[in-house]
Amino acid sequence: MQSIDVARTITWIALFFLVSGPIHECAHAITALRLGDGTAKLFGRVSLDPVVHFDPMGGMLLIVTALLGLASGGGIAFGWAKPTPVNPYNLRGRYANARVAAAGPFSNLILAAVFAAGFRILYSNWAVWPDNTSALNMLQLVFVTGVSLNVVLMLFNLIPIAPLDGSHVLIDLLDPSTGRQVQQFMNQYGLFLLIVIVLFAGRIIGPFVGSLVNLLIGVNYYL
Repeated sequence: MQSIDVARTITWIALFFLVSGPIHECAHAITALRLGDGTAKLFGRVSLDPVVHFDPMGGMLLIVTALLGLASGGGIAFGWAKPTPVNPYNLRGRYANARVAAAGPFSNLILAAVFAAGFRILYSNWAVWPDNTSALNMLQLVFVTGVSLNVVLMLFNLIPIAPLDGSHVLIDLLDPSTGRQVQQFMNQYGLFLLIVIVLFAGRIIGPFVGSLVNLLIGVNYYL
């Protein structure tokens, strides 16, 4: 175990709890409110406060799996923020449920682009590489970790398996009859499929994560 691996893992966990998770869930809440559903607002979820979006079970699982991955030299961290409550019957407009669901992953894409901009500025002007040898290098490590974390969150949540955001997008885009059939299938087998997805998430989205991160930051960080 190297010190940079420890720094990267701690940064990953901190960014999830303080930035990416809260913004992802707040994006759901704001979009739902704009489309007619104030349920999330009633629960105080139209907020960037990390505390209101913290899920004890999902948070602890993320920390444990991240630390286990660090100790074993591999693996993928898995956890979640507190799901945003949405009443689809209050939503207005065509594909409103899909738009609410897609708002979370889209916010992660925006965050990835913002972190990538910071990375590019440091790299193009001072050739700063991400490591933990100085404060500036550590800042660059924060930037590239922010890019990779948000790319992972975006791609993983777009997988069309319940309860991930992608399943809501898929069902809302299908015709009502097919959507109901898919919903019934998800209700019956969604949990099992999600477990399989989590176990093989690295193989499923790993190649896409590396390619997209490299594209965003403009250098071959993941080879």
